[in-house]
Amino acid sequence: MAMIELEGVARRFETGAGRVSALTDVDLRVDTGEFVVVLGPSGSGKTTLLNLIGALDSPTEGVARVAGRDLTQASRSELFEYRRESVSFVFQTFNLFPGLTALENVRFGADVAGVDDAPAVAERVLVDVGLGDRAAHFPAQLSGGEQQRVAIARALATGNEVLLADEPTGELDFQTGVQILELLRADAERGAAVLVVTHNREISRIADRVVELSGGRVVSDGPPPEGRKPVSDLHW
Repeated sequence: MAMIELEGVARRFETGAGRVSALTDVDLRVDTGEFVVVLGPSGSGKTTLLNLIGALDSPTEGVARVAGRDLTQASRSELFEYRRESVSFVFQTFNLFPGLTALENVRFGADVAGVDDAPAVAERVLVDVGLGDRAAHFPAQLSGGEQQRVAIARALATGNEVLLADEPTGELDFQTGVQILELLRADAERGAAVLVVTHNREISRIADRVVELSGGRVVSDGPPPEGRKPVSDLHW
């Protein structure tokens, strides 16, 4: 079943130098339980794509349907509800609350999503990302990699049906990065549609599908050339 459907989506921005096209005529479908990796150089439109799917931005043209909602026709309150109940983000900038501990940041995500027994879920997911012993630490007391893991734990704790991750292993060492990718794959296997944006082509080997962007356009979309590999096969 399609969880994410984009049809003819474009996003243009007006700048002092004129009109800039971040995305042009993008068609994309991601099914329930599918793990999709989006590759492309800086400026190719990857983050813009995530922002449109996550309803943080709106397309200039085309239709975006996610989790049964037409985002291009939704009201502001409907978009707010969608972001709370259907989609979770892992941002490159972490977006943690500085006044909350690691555990409280994770629990916040679970509480907003209305997760049953949010305190226990938050504790379990924080342990899953290897930070059970850092639960009482504030973001300023954590390394960049630890903050990234808290952000990933917060997204996983929501249990939402769409997970969007922008360079989720960018601040992590290899061993921790593999651990996080295993959790993201497991999220897809429980039924979530997982979309991972990355510069790291190695990660695409564990995807169900690999979408490549260049100049704001989809230039390829298909399974990894050698077939999907297990996370244990990765190296970088």
